[in-house]
Amino acid sequence: MHVIYGGTFDPVHHGHLRLALEISERLGDVPVDLVPCHIPPHRGATRATAGQRQRMLALAIEGELRLRIDDRELRRAGASYTADTLRQLRSELGDEVPLVMVVGTDAFAGFDRWREWQQIPGLAHIVVVRRPGSTLAPETEPARLLETRRVGNAQALHADPSGHILELDPPLLDISATGIRERLASGRSARYLMPDVVLTEIQRMGLYGACPGENF
Repeated sequence: MHVIYGGTFDPVHHGHLRLALEISERLGDVPVDLVPCHIPPHRGATRATAGQRQRMLALAIEGELRLRIDDRELRRAGASYTADTLRQLRSELGDEVPLVMVVGTDAFAGFDRWREWQQIPGLAHIVVVRRPGSTLAPETEPARLLETRRVGNAQALHADPSGHILELDPPLLDISATGIRERLASGRSARYLMPDVVLTEIQRMGLYGACPGENF
């Protein structure tokens, strides 16, 4: 099984990392590839550069064998579209290897606005992580897609290469990259919201308004 968890990771924090490990465990202790996007098509530009975000990710997961970085979207020019990434992965993995993408309920609620969204279930399984306060409106395309493709356990994802949707409700840390950036810009501490090594690197680079060398 091949699992990808995409995002801007601007910056990476404990919420991202804990969720990735929860996904790994729920799916059978499989590796999870973190896929930082180059240019998010549905959001504004990232605050940190692609290289800076990749550097912070590398520092954050050092020594954790279950988490890896897949930088294919950073190396690909233009906006990062999930369908393109899945097609590329499918061509590398072949037709039989289960491929899984992870997405939160908030993002999945707008799934029918993704480019080539109808093609995605044919390329990969989808793990939808329930987020507090985020629900799918009934009678929408994402809700209908979930209803027709929902499975009840991870074993179903291992049995087929694509096509299923599994909802998970893992323990989540209520941490956001936006909140971290706001804290740093206002001079407040972001310690314990992210690995210390990442916070040190943010301060060294002077990202998000943080002052180099200031205390955590």
